[in-house]
Amino acid sequence: MAKFLVTSALPYANGPIHFGHVAGAYLPADVYVRYLRMRGHQVLYVCGTDEHGVAITLKAEQEGLGYRQYVDGWHQEIQALFDRFQIRFDIFSGTARCPQHVAASQRFFQVLLQRGFIQHREDDQWYSESMERFLPDRYLQGKCHECGFEQARGDECPRCGTWIDARKLGNPVSLLDGSSPILKKTRHWYLDLPALHKAGLDKWYKGADESRPHAAWKPNVDGHVQAMLADLRERPITRDLPWGVPLPEGMDEQGEKVLYVWFDAPIGYLSFTQEWAEAKGEPEAWREWWQDPKCKMVHFIGKDNIAFHVVLFPAMLLGQGQAWEDRNFVLPWAVPANEFYNLQGKKFSTSGGWYLDNDHFFQHYNPDAARFHLLLTAPETSDSEFTWEGFQTTNNSLLADKLGNFSQRVLKFCGKRYQNQVPEASGIHDQNPALVQADEHFAEVGDRLSRHEFQAAARALMAGCNALNQFFDHLAPWKLVKSEDAADRQSCQDGLERCLAYLELLSRRMAPFCPTAAEKLRQMLGDIADGPGDRWGEETEGQPPARLAAGAELGTPEVLFQKLDPKVIQAEIDKLHQRSETSPTA
Repeated sequence: MAKFLVTSALPYANGPIHFGHVAGAYLPADVYVRYLRMRGHQVLYVCGTDEHGVAITLKAEQEGLGYRQYVDGWHQEIQALFDRFQIRFDIFSGTARCPQHVAASQRFFQVLLQRGFIQHREDDQWYSESMERFLPDRYLQGKCHECGFEQARGDECPRCGTWIDARKLGNPVSLLDGSSPILKKTRHWYLDLPALHKAGLDKWYKGADESRPHAAWKPNVDGHVQAMLADLRERPITRDLPWGVPLPEGMDEQGEKVLYVWFDAPIGYLSFTQEWAEAKGEPEAWREWWQDPKCKMVHFIGKDNIAFHVVLFPAMLLGQGQAWEDRNFVLPWAVPANEFYNLQGKKFSTSGGWYLDNDHFFQHYNPDAARFHLLLTAPETSDSEFTWEGFQTTNNSLLADKLGNFSQRVLKFCGKRYQNQVPEASGIHDQNPALVQADEHFAEVGDRLSRHEFQAAARALMAGCNALNQFFDHLAPWKLVKSEDAADRQSCQDGLERCLAYLELLSRRMAPFCPTAAEKLRQMLGDIADGPGDRWGEETEGQPPARLAAGAELGTPEVLFQKLDPKVIQAEIDKLHQRSETSPTA
């Protein structure tokens, strides 16, 4: 069996995350991890909050909160949403709370410096004389040098999208006190990306060694990275901030400089693994995941994180060489980056009132239905969206009608006609065309999941359910069971036995998508689903399930997915528009 180190992009502890974030980087990873474990692979799933950076210090200061107090609050709220979605990590830590994070980040810096991949020089930076401090880019506002927009940020213009060199910002003012800063010399360190490109990044990306990902890069990843590699430059690695990972001792006499958040954040994947190993009582166990060349590292991210996970972090890992006890780090095996996920035709916006109220949603709607709908509409190759109408269709027409209704019909019929037991079968329907189709569709589910094609996997699962419904309808057991012909009655028994066997298979195939409903179905199946449904059963993938023991006791049928009233859905749409129209930023 293989070994997989799976990560999801660290959510920034500077506000709530929404369904768009979940659909992009967290739910697909959770489904992939559940699938891999059912296949018997070793998997470690690592995540945590990104808790440093300018945006956090700015917001915390504006709200009069300590930095740690501020990020703690968002860390808890973010984790609560993951819990509601049943997203399970092996560790969910944070860059300011992980005991190993400072040491790991500083060691990365020191090794890169010693190996000649970090340079330092003096540059001009905006300085507030009134506050006696240098101002990071995000603390500034001024005129965009490209389009002339008067309220551009120090790092980006929201109107034209230009990445701004803060020194070119026209008429800058400090967002902290409104004062006009001056340019002043300060010393900073830079990561030499061109040198790292020559040292192995280019070779790795093009797949000339064993670190090549299992398949071609997704087009959205490759296009972004190719453009970046064509114009690689040194990138600043330090900032003047009061909150962050400090430079190694002796390198910053004033104690004002910290590592840039883009540098220390991905190191969190490593430091969190170290924290996990320490908690296990095996402090060196992290090496089994980070320095085993057979381990496959998979990053689940949104498209805004492609540069960091396919260029910058691999460059940082390559730059370590064998400095960590004479062993190299593994490099990303796959980076299935997704596009953006929107809401009812527009981007999610908490300030603009265009969002889903998480508390309200999970009080009224099925988490498994939400999981399945987000996967079915995942932004894998282009931007996609959540719509209330689409969610209703997924819940009612697919999950309730095709999946839930099939289980109800089969189990209720067996309860009424066969004393709630598995009828004796002889194999009459083994080669039935509808069941052969079901075998093909259910085999496709695993194949698609292994390729990170979650939309297609969800569709294949539903196609399998559709084939089972067609088989049941064509069988018409309600007619056969009353027939005076013994062959008809035997055909009915055989058909119901097959339906029950496929329900047991379905309970396992749906488990990565809808874990609670899958477990509920297994309970309804009674003795034929004895034990947890934690095995994929790949040895019979694409083949009909084994014959069930006649007389095995079944459980009690229940409704897996309640249908949603169109009036309720319309009320949610109306509420969304009303909230947006009354929002202060509408």
